[in-house]
Amino acid sequence: MKVSVLAQNLHGSEIIKIAGEINELKKQGQNIANLTIGDFDSNIYPIPAELKDGIIDAYNRNQTNYPPADGMLSLRESVSAFLNKTLGLNYGANEILISGGSRPLIYSTYLALVDPGDKVVFPAPSWNNNHYCDLTGAEAVIVETGPENNFMPTADDIRPHLKGATLLALCSPLNPTGTMFDKKDLEEICDLVIEENNSRAADQKPLYVLYDQIYSQLTFGDHKHYDPVTLRPELRNYTIFIDGGSKCFAATGVRVGWGFGPAAIINNMKAIVGHMGAWSPKAEQVAMADFLMNDGFVDHYLTHLKTGIQASLNALHQGFQQLKSEGFAVDSIEPMGAIYLTVKVDYTGKTTTHGKVLSNSTDVNFYLIKEAGVALVPFSAFGTGDDITWFRASVGACTLEEIQQMIPRIREALAKLK
Repeated sequence: MKVSVLAQNLHGSEIIKIAGEINELKKQGQNIANLTIGDFDSNIYPIPAELKDGIIDAYNRNQTNYPPADGMLSLRESVSAFLNKTLGLNYGANEILISGGSRPLIYSTYLALVDPGDKVVFPAPSWNNNHYCDLTGAEAVIVETGPENNFMPTADDIRPHLKGATLLALCSPLNPTGTMFDKKDLEEICDLVIEENNSRAADQKPLYVLYDQIYSQLTFGDHKHYDPVTLRPELRNYTIFIDGGSKCFAATGVRVGWGFGPAAIINNMKAIVGHMGAWSPKAEQVAMADFLMNDGFVDHYLTHLKTGIQASLNALHQGFQQLKSEGFAVDSIEPMGAIYLTVKVDYTGKTTTHGKVLSNSTDVNFYLIKEAGVALVPFSAFGTGDDITWFRASVGACTLEEIQQMIPRIREALAKLK
């Protein structure tokens, strides 16, 4: 059957393919520690009780019809206050757009700003920018990063690619690495954007920044979240933020995301989201508006969630560092933010006891799934080559005990390889 060129060329989620393998093994009775999905097990990390009660109450009050296209005014006002209190960002209700999670916001940013053939610059690894380029017909310009800078792009990495670009897509804390921009690196990137825009004629499309900070509330230790507009206020007219309650309140299924930026662009995005029908459910919006206005509820929940996530990330990091100290070809990067740990499992080229050569990172991953009962996501799922031996480990769907118990299984599985 004939389908569109887009449909023929668009790749499905690599993570879903891994999930299919995991589900098949689970059907066979195997116990797999699933570190693949960027989600939370709601039995381990339930949403805030006050938010849950508010959603139920909103449904009981029949808050079930269409919400406004840009979101409930009460929620946009609550988000405005929340951004000001937590991040010092001052955006009015008319500069905020609510949608069903953050994905429609990212897609609508691309659709509002990027024409077919426009250049979009983004680092690898990063989440789904390659797919959004496919969806919009953009020219994807992939900036390779490495462990020496925690897989975060630097100004030197980005500089050669900005001339003529329409969009620079950045994320911090970064999915898939859980690492973050430091102040100096982000300032230098911001200065590049300013310099590029100053060089363009008035009738040229400017260079915009898509800044995904959905994990900004989940940072650990001394690591501090920075954003382009706070560091360089002159970027306010060129920066579109992606944010929401999905990650900071373990509420991925509640589907309340918020984007914010220049009112004119947000207004265009509103029309796009409306045509997609990608609104957040009204009852959830009503409840989130009330929840965000209660600082005590918000602060208590964030403290509890961050304590649990950080304990799991630290346990996994310490486990990999222990394996490294024992001579295994593994490594990990200190947890900084989000729900992810970046781990290295450098076993490509090794042979299993069954005589199979692990030729790439995907082979290594499926070996760990079958032999150690541990599932990771290779960075190749986030735009890097198959030869990169680094992986994303997501801790939101595992208990601390499960994470501690998987380290001996990984040790045993790796010791079998020749």
